[in-house]
Parts: sequence; structure tokens; C-alpha cells
Amino acid sequence: MRKIKSTNPELVNVVNLLKKQSKENDVGIWRDVAERLSKPRRNSVAVNVSRLNRYTHRSETVMVPGKVLGTGQIGHSLTVGAFPFQRKPERNRGCKGQVSVLDDLVKKNPKGSKIKIIG
Repeated sequence: MRKIKSTNPELVNVVNLLKKQSKENDVGIWRDVAERLSKPRRNSVAVNVSRLNRYTHRSETVMVPGKVLGTGQIGHSLTVGAFPFQRKPERNRGCKGQVSVLDDLVKKNPKGSKIKIIG
């Protein structure tokens, strides 16, 4: 597994939590997300809200191993976990979706079932 070289303590804690959950529950999805977050910043993922709307369906749980940008609107309910968000999507308040950071999503679903990775 790749060693994280980031100086961001929040990112280091999230990557360590993902690695720990991957080993404890024998789940590959958390290891994959930890690998993607450990990459250099120039190789990180940036996903617009419009892409989330395009590639998801109602009531899905989506993980973005990178930044969620604020361009676009979501037309259905959706749970999104990412690190970091550009800003909270205030203009999407009409939607019934939830926004959470990755560590909350890991604690709610330690087995990683029914989670889609976009990015």
C-alpha cells in the first residue's frame, strides 16, 4: 500500500481510518479509496454535481475520492461522501440528499455495501 505523504492531518486521519476498516472488515472498497486519496494532489479527482446527477439514481450512496465541485444541480435524493467538498451545495436545498465526509460514511456502512465510486 502506498505511503501517504500529505501534511494535511485531516486527510491522513481519513486515509488511516479507511485502511483500518479495510483490514478489520476485509473490504476492498475502503482500501481502493485510501489508495486514491493517497495520490498526489495533481492527480486527484474533481467531480461536478452535474456528473453526480447524470450517473446516479434515486437514493443511492456515492463516494467521491476527491473534491466535489458546485457546478450543476441534483434532481433526486442522493447521499454523497467525499473529501473535501468545495463548498456546501446551498443551491441544492430543494433536493432530499445528504452530504457527509468519508469518515462518517465509513462508520455508517463499515462493509461498504451498495456504495458507488465516482471519479
